[in-house]
This record gives sequence, C-alpha cells and structure tokens, in this order.
Amino acid sequence: MGEKIWTVEKGVGPVIAVALHDAHAVRREVARRLLVDPETRRREEDPYTAEWVSVAPTRVVATRSRFELDLNRARSRAIYRHPEEAWGISVWKEPIPAKLIERSLENFDAFYKMMYHTLRELEERFGHFLVIDLHSYCHRRGGPDAPPDAPELNPHVSIGTGNMDRDYWAPVVDRFCNALAEYDYPGGRLDVGENVRFSGGYFGSWVHNTFPKSGCSLLVEVKKFFMNEWTGEPDWDEIRNVGDAFASIIPGVVDELAAMSAR
Repeated sequence: MGEKIWTVEKGVGPVIAVALHDAHAVRREVARRLLVDPETRRREEDPYTAEWVSVAPTRVVATRSRFELDLNRARSRAIYRHPEEAWGISVWKEPIPAKLIERSLENFDAFYKMMYHTLRELEERFGHFLVIDLHSYCHRRGGPDAPPDAPELNPHVSIGTGNMDRDYWAPVVDRFCNALAEYDYPGGRLDVGENVRFSGGYFGSWVHNTFPKSGCSLLVEVKKFFMNEWTGEPDWDEIRNVGDAFASIIPGVVDELAAMSAR
C-alpha cells in the first residue's frame, strides 16, 4: 500500500486545482541519500503554488518534493535517476536501492488512483470539468545578479494546451486565457502565452487520456516574478494578486463547462 502523499479538499463545482510540485519534504530514507542541497532543490520546486489552489472548490496538493517523486512525469521517469533527468543536477550520493524506488512508485500509484476517483466524481456530477494544473518556472537562470531571461520568451503565465484536443476544448481554453489576459492586474495586465514555455506534462496527458470528452486539464505555469527564485523569499502581495486573477476567471469558465454539458 502506498502512503498518503497529498492533501485533498472536496467542494461543489466542476473546477479542481492541483499543485503537484509545491512541496519540499522528503521521507527519511530519501533525505539521507540525497546529494543535492536543499537550496537547489527548492529552486527547482514550485514554492507557493499551493496558495492558489483555493480558487477552486476542490483542491489537491502533493506533500512530497519532486526530487523524491515527480508526479508530473510518467511512472517510469517519476524518479530522477540521472542528472540529465534533473536539469543537470546530481541528485543522489550513490545508486538508489530497488526497495526505495518500489516504495516511491507505490505512492505514485496511490496518488493516481485517488485522482481517478476524484475526477470520476466530478464527471458523474457535472459532465465536464476543468483541472487547473498549477506550476511555476524560473526566469533568472543566469544567476541571482544576472538580468532576467528574455520577457518575450517568458510570459507571466504560460498556458499549456499541447496534450489535449484543442478544438474540442476551445470554449473553455479561450475563456480562461482571454479572461486572464484581460484581467485588471495591479501594475499592468499579465502577459499570457499559450505553449510558450511548456505545452503540457504527464499529468495533463493522463487526464485527457482517461477522461477524453469530459476532462480538460490546463497546465498553468507562472513565472517566478512573485518570489526571489534564488533565495526563496516570497512577495506576498504578488502571490495574492495572482490568486485574485485566477479567482476572477472561474465563474466564466464554469459557465463554459455548463454549456458544454448542456450540449
């Protein structure tokens, strides 16, 4: 049996928000074998994305670091065994034991079993549902004192739609993207791109393959303009502003989902 490596809150409505990479914790047998330092780990995780799951009535937050188990990669790739699988980072002090891998993959299976039942409930109740798959990405790869990466290639928010039937889900996707871009964001509108940085991960593909006509999963990657990606220090005003922007577009998306179900 796998461990419970997530929290879930179920509410009423066809929208669910998921934060797969917010967590920093690892279990003890993993921690003592890690070579990568906590600061480097945290830079490649998605801190504070769990703050935004509250925009949806149903919320799921993974509680283990992606360096223990990456829930947004296929089962065979969910554990970073080699540096090329982890941004060139050497993760382990030594080859990891088969039993450790087995226990981690049991947790992977348990998570996806939970997600299947959670999404099936939404499908049965509402017909169509939206998964907001929340992530963040670094844009100062050159170092803490280097200029940020080119803004035209690094929008405030990149929406990934590469693993879905884009035409089928156009009413939901367009409503989400357009409303976010038009939101009156403090200091100026958000730059919202589609498939600019990321087109989608394993989790979204799994949703679309498992619920092809009922489940829309949007990969939502927020540039780390809401924090210092090198020190981990948050800008709580920006975090709240981003959350307010997401919350403002939920009613319109719910309307589109209802219209699809009515058809």
